[in-house]
Amino acid sequence: MDIIKSIEHEQLKSKVPDIRVGNTVRVHQRIKEGNRQRIQVFEGIVIKKQNGGLNETFTVRRVAYGVGVEKTFLLNSPLIEKVETVRVGKARRAKLYYLRNRVGKAAKTKEDVGARIENKEIIVKEEVPAEETKAEENK
Repeated sequence: MDIIKSIEHEQLKSKVPDIRVGNTVRVHQRIKEGNRQRIQVFEGIVIKKQNGGLNETFTVRRVAYGVGVEKTFLLNSPLIEKVETVRVGKARRAKLYYLRNRVGKAAKTKEDVGARIENKEIIVKEEVPAEETKAEENK
C-alpha cells in the first residue's frame, strides 16, 4: 500500500451509515462556536452521493421558510455525530437535481411503503490485530 492510501486508511471511520439517494435523513453535526460545542440537526432529502473512500460526500436538501437549503457533508468527517434515516424514499436516479425546480409536496420523493427504516452501518475498515501488524513490520 502506498503512503497516501495508508494515511487515508487511518482517517476513515470504521463504521459509516448506509445512506441512499431519495431517503429523508437527519444529520447530527457538531458545531463549534467560540469555546462551546453543540450539536445541530439538519433534516432533508439526500439528493446526491459522490466519490468514495475518504472524500465521500452526500448532499441533503430541505426547504426552510420557503427557501431551499442544500448542505454537503463529508461522510468520514469527525464533525458528523450520526445520520438517522427518517423515511425511505423511492428514487430511480442517482442524482435528484430535478427536486430543485419543484415546490411544496411535489418536492418530495415517494415513500417506499414496504421498506423498513433501518439505520444500518457499513463496516469500512476492519481492525487488524496487533500480532499481524508486527509480523508484517518484521518482514
